Amino acid sequence: MNRMVIAGCLALVLCVIGCSGSGDLNRVNPETLNPEKERLQREIDRKFDNAEAHYQLGKIYQGEGLLQRADWEFTLALQFDPIMYKAQAAKVRVYQMMRQLDKSKLAAELYINQSTASAESSAMLGRGFQQEGLEEYALTCYQQALAKAPNSAALHKQIGLYYLGKNDLARAEEYLRQSIQIDPYQPEVAEQLGRMGVVIQVPQAQAGQTPAGGAENQP
Repeated sequence: MNRMVIAGCLALVLCVIGCSGSGDLNRVNPETLNPEKERLQREIDRKFDNAEAHYQLGKIYQGEGLLQRADWEFTLALQFDPIMYKAQAAKVRVYQMMRQLDKSKLAAELYINQSTASAESSAMLGRGFQQEGLEEYALTCYQQALAKAPNSAALHKQIGLYYLGKNDLARAEEYLRQSIQIDPYQPEVAEQLGRMGVVIQVPQAQAGQTPAGGAENQP
C-alpha cells in the first residue's frame, strides 16, 4: 500500500513538472510584470510557437538576471525556429553567465559547426555572438563566412571593425582596405581609414548609377 502511495505522489510530481514545462514556466510572474512582458505574454498566449516573442522575453529575463527563465525562453525560441542565430548566441551567453563554461563552449562549437552550410549562416551567427559580447566566437564565424565568400565587402568590413575594437590597427587597416577595394562606395569605411591616416578617395556615383554595394553602402 505504501508503495502505491509513493508511486502516486511521484506521478503527481511528474505531472506538475510536465505541465510547468509546457506552459506555467513560460508564464510571466504577475509580480514582475511590465508593459513589454505583458505584450510578449499576450503574443505567446495567442500563438505559443511565436519564436520571436519567446526570444524577446528571454532577453528581458537575461537582463534581469533570471538566467534559468532566459534559457527556457531561448530553448523554446529554438524549438520553433532552429536557425534563430541570435537565440543560439544568447543561449551560449546565458550559460557563461551561469558559470556553466563547459556547456557554453560545447553549445558554441555546435552552433558554429551547424552554420558552415553557407557564408550567410556563419555571418548571421557571428552577428548574434557579437551582439552578446562574444567577440571571439563572432570572429570565428566571420572568418568561416569569409572563407566561403572571399569577395564580400561587408565581411571584410565587419572583421576590420572587430580588430579596430581590439586596437589591432594593422589588421583593422588590412581588412578595411580590402573591403573598400571590393566596394569603393563605402564612405563610412573611407572615413574610418582616414582616421587611421589612410587616404581613400570615394568615387562619386553617376546619375542613375547604383553603387556596387547596394543601398547599405550608399554615400
